[in-house]
Amino acid sequence: MKKVLVANRGEIARRVLRTLNQMDIRSVAIYSDADANAPHVLEADEAVYVGQSPSSESYLQQDKIIQICKDLGVDGVHPGYGFLSENAGFARKLKAEGIKLIGPSPESMEIMGDKLSAKQAVKSYNVPLVPGVDEAISDVTAAKVIAAEVGYPILIKASAGGGGKGMRLVQNDAEFEEQMTLAQNEARSSFGDDAVFIEKFVDQPRHIEIQVFADQLGNVVYLFERECSVQRRHQKVVEEAPSAVLTPALRQQMGEAAVAVCKACNYEGAGTVEFLIDAGLNFYFLEMNTRLQVEHPVTEEITGLDLVEWQIRVARGERLPKLQDELHINGHAIEVRVYAEDTLGGFTPDIGTLDRYRIPSGRYIRVDDAFKEGMEIPIYYDPMIAKLVVWGKTREEAIERCIAAIDNYQISGVKTTLDFGKFVLKHPAFRSGNFDTNFVKTHFSDPALLKDAMQEEERALISALDTIWQDVQEQKKIAFASRNISSSWKNQIR
Repeated sequence: MKKVLVANRGEIARRVLRTLNQMDIRSVAIYSDADANAPHVLEADEAVYVGQSPSSESYLQQDKIIQICKDLGVDGVHPGYGFLSENAGFARKLKAEGIKLIGPSPESMEIMGDKLSAKQAVKSYNVPLVPGVDEAISDVTAAKVIAAEVGYPILIKASAGGGGKGMRLVQNDAEFEEQMTLAQNEARSSFGDDAVFIEKFVDQPRHIEIQVFADQLGNVVYLFERECSVQRRHQKVVEEAPSAVLTPALRQQMGEAAVAVCKACNYEGAGTVEFLIDAGLNFYFLEMNTRLQVEHPVTEEITGLDLVEWQIRVARGERLPKLQDELHINGHAIEVRVYAEDTLGGFTPDIGTLDRYRIPSGRYIRVDDAFKEGMEIPIYYDPMIAKLVVWGKTREEAIERCIAAIDNYQISGVKTTLDFGKFVLKHPAFRSGNFDTNFVKTHFSDPALLKDAMQEEERALISALDTIWQDVQEQKKIAFASRNISSSWKNQIR
């Protein structure tokens, strides 16, 4: 594999390009109008314009991307995450052209891309499932009978769903019909598929995912877990590895279950098996993401591995660099996603120009980002600016280092989730490890809490700037006095 095209943009494109450069593999970037001057374009060996700013006219243009690969003699395509990363049709087209997708097979994507087929595939491998049904339901009357058998509260979920779309919580029989209709309508408009199924609602759930890797030789390993329970709109904001609640025995059980999921779909490459854990620490298979995850850096930090390098080696047909007994957890890592969002306004996107953009630095600080000072945040894509990742020998040390890094992260021109990240890290529930996916709803129901915290930080910043200003003025006085003394001395010796 001598040349790889990165079929993505932003921080994940830059992340992949770094590893390609380290492995002496030539790289090709693609870009839209909005990304013409983006860092990933400048950092690649070659860059090709792929279309106008909307993703449907650029980063989702399968045939155009494949033609670029053919024109430039590309051996492999790294899809990153999002866009075409879990598109079985795109994977199949690449295969037909003799171009290697750095990812799983189209068949694996199809099995795991549909929640119902995924449940059916793993059932025979004794992977724990949330009580419910693993087949599509469209008849409301029959569905109500099933819901009563499962027991309220229940969740109606879109089979092809993700990100909370097509999902409805139903508390009782009286509201079932309305909520099922809403779930089907949203699933149809979001995914073109109104298939839904029913699951028992897990109270106080934690969202734990297991990083897995499989090669073409039948070797499968798990690279431990990531805690992803701090979410807004069913999307993660703060992640950490390892989880504060998993015992070594539970970690092994979940890891082995994740390996079984890989075997159920003959998996190859990097993947993530997601589980829910209830208040009694019982775990249930949720779904599998057949790609690299946004939060993969925390796994890299606690294992010392380059997961993109692993992806490329597996795609080349090599054996996994390490097997299970060679993998170990070292320390603790936390990732805070830095979104251009107004946290006080319901986490709504806040698009604008990065008037000031300075990242924190240090031995244990990592920032995967996509922007430079003066750049605009495009309205066409996800509003994530960066991922702030911090490592520590212990969870407590990682938390403190992450708070310090947030304090040293300077962004103006847009509102960001940095203050929210600090709010989470300082909150007693997070510090104790006693939290679940309801963290935002339970502890952030009143935005005034964050506003108070922000005002406190603002007062501290003003005080610090005032001290700096006074120091600068004092240094100026000293410098001025020194010049006068020097000038006087020179005049005397002439």
